[in-house]
Amino acid sequence: MVSAHRVELKTGEALFREGDAPTSAFLIESGRLRITATVGGQQAVLGDVDTGALVGEVAVLDDSPRTATATALEPTVLTAIDRNQFAERLAAADPVMRALLLSQFSRYRTALASFTGNSAPGVRMASSLHDAGHDKIRLEGQLREALETGGLEMRLQPIQHITTARISGYEALIRWHHPERGPISPAEFIALAEETSLIMPVGDYVLREVCAALRQISERTPGRSPYIGLNVSGRQINDPGFIDRVAAQVSEHGIKPAQLKIEITESLMLDYTKVSAFLERCHDAGMQVALDQAFVQQLGDTRCLAIVRAVIEMAAALRCDIVAEGVETAEQLGCLRDLGCQYAQGYLIGRAQSVESVLATCCD
Repeated sequence: MVSAHRVELKTGEALFREGDAPTSAFLIESGRLRITATVGGQQAVLGDVDTGALVGEVAVLDDSPRTATATALEPTVLTAIDRNQFAERLAAADPVMRALLLSQFSRYRTALASFTGNSAPGVRMASSLHDAGHDKIRLEGQLREALETGGLEMRLQPIQHITTARISGYEALIRWHHPERGPISPAEFIALAEETSLIMPVGDYVLREVCAALRQISERTPGRSPYIGLNVSGRQINDPGFIDRVAAQVSEHGIKPAQLKIEITESLMLDYTKVSAFLERCHDAGMQVALDQAFVQQLGDTRCLAIVRAVIEMAAALRCDIVAEGVETAEQLGCLRDLGCQYAQGYLIGRAQSVESVLATCCD
């Protein structure tokens, strides 16, 4: 008996046969099935499966005719899984995992074809989805190489102290000019790093670059001490050894802890207890802390102003500075001044520039 999602088989009844169209996969709720395939004109047993097993999924996923027959060895109850359920999840899956899965399907098909003496159907998948998985695997390897060879470039975007209108520091921004693809968006490769174990090495790479730049600035301009803001990720905040590594780099490069400002985004503030403990450790180590805020575009909405004021008050309670990002107009800067925001960053203040350009400006 077959309902919309439930299938009940009697002993000896076939669930599907070789050559059938792959309409559904099945989850065995109870009972047992035998899987057979034609080998040299005879039926050969490939194996028996029972409760909890998923059957028929390979043909559904690669959209190929059934290459085996499933027959009930005893009364069996199954749940049918529509092919669209698989297709939607596969299309939405991480491209790397999808590429690995499709590779396994291909090997399975080849091994089965070798056993049965039949030709192996190719694994069917939209080339764009298949290529995306391979591209992501390749890009991850190239990012690892860039970290090892110094292929990532740090650029510095100026930050203005709003009250005095002076440039008081810079935010470190990481850029990657790929040898084949050209500039790759930080949104792409930082997201890739966060999905893998690379976010910590990327963070340490930027930390070293920041400390090296601060040392150069201090040597060239002994009378000035601009800071550089270092963005930290949630995983760095959770890393118990992060502050110690920062302190070690500060000491190794001979700079003052206060020249390095740890910047966190407003999204990380949702875990207040964890972040406040992290901030205390930063303060104990002599480092400044800033809260990056991307609220500039909402300054014209009176309903948002109360929230902005509350965030500024919270930052003050945590002994954090506020850096408003994305400032593009004098009107926005004036509004920030009225709200009591300390620092502004954006195209109105200045675009990101190389360390060499910053050094040249500092020495003018």
